[in-house]
Amino acid sequence: MIDVTLITGDGIGPEIADATRRCIDATGAEINWETAEAGVDVMERLGTPLPEATLESVRKNGVALKAPITTPVGTGFRSINVYLRQELDLYACLRPCKSYPGVRSRYSDIDLVVVRENTEDLYAGIEFEKGADDTTELVGWLNEHSDRKIGPNAGVSIKPISVEGTERIVNFAFKYAEKMGRKKVTSVHKANIMKYSDGLWLEVSREVAKNYPGIEFEDRIVDNMCMQLIQKPELYDVIVLPNLYGDILSDLCAGLVGGLGVAPGANIGEKGAIFEATHGSAPKYAGLNKVNPAALILSGALMLSHLDMMDEARKLEAAVAAVIAEGKDVTYDMKADRNDPSAVGTQEMADAIIGKIKGS
Repeated sequence: MIDVTLITGDGIGPEIADATRRCIDATGAEINWETAEAGVDVMERLGTPLPEATLESVRKNGVALKAPITTPVGTGFRSINVYLRQELDLYACLRPCKSYPGVRSRYSDIDLVVVRENTEDLYAGIEFEKGADDTTELVGWLNEHSDRKIGPNAGVSIKPISVEGTERIVNFAFKYAEKMGRKKVTSVHKANIMKYSDGLWLEVSREVAKNYPGIEFEDRIVDNMCMQLIQKPELYDVIVLPNLYGDILSDLCAGLVGGLGVAPGANIGEKGAIFEATHGSAPKYAGLNKVNPAALILSGALMLSHLDMMDEARKLEAAVAAVIAEGKDVTYDMKADRNDPSAVGTQEMADAIIGKIKGS
């Protein structure tokens, strides 16, 4: 048995966490679930949205399945999700984007994986507020050492991209491609303009690629990459990007396959891995047994693959795909008409997926 932390979240989190756990258990995966809390509900009781016991459970087990969590307002937590990634150094964000027949989309037969660097770039959180003393000092130093002048009323954000950070995320992308039998890795950048940050990213990407001669490698400038994904997404396989570009393009790719309702995700590092849907906690639907559990269930399939439970992962994804393709036992958002009275609830869709698993 493998111990896995199940963070039930808030809003719709507990409902889809339960649905996902039941579907994973139905595959026969030998998992011992250790339930943990996080979010606004536990904040009201314990004074923190992320209890230390939850963090310790994730540290101990090394793997967690996390339902959506609302980012609380006015608590000092910018985001629980961001805090978990930083605390555990989960440097790789993995977001597969795959077409499933039955999901409304302008595209078909898409099978892309976005690998986003999680710790550096403009999302590192190194910012200087307009008018602050340290900002004035920094701007003065920059103006002395650069031909490009910054005005006195500017806010400043720093964009660090390191050799070490780039090496490990590009290596992650290539190793994932090898494990999953994928053929190509595309590194995305803006090195034609930002020569010392994105230029470093591109240089290191090219060096790392030499260690994987069995995987095709190419690079694309980020704006061209956006156009390419809209025009001919079938040409791409694994796409590795710095933090900001990865955030933007992962939503773009999710849009290609029908939206966040079928968009699984994972954040992975040397100290552990957290698997989660990319959508939010939708508190207005909490307790209504209404929302689509597919994204978290597919994140569970990613988790099973990470744990080398490949047969269970394939069985789970195939069952989700079959239920969606059949179109009968799906939630309202998966119907051609969102007001279709034949739409089922969260748990009923999970029941249908379990039925497919047991019938396979």
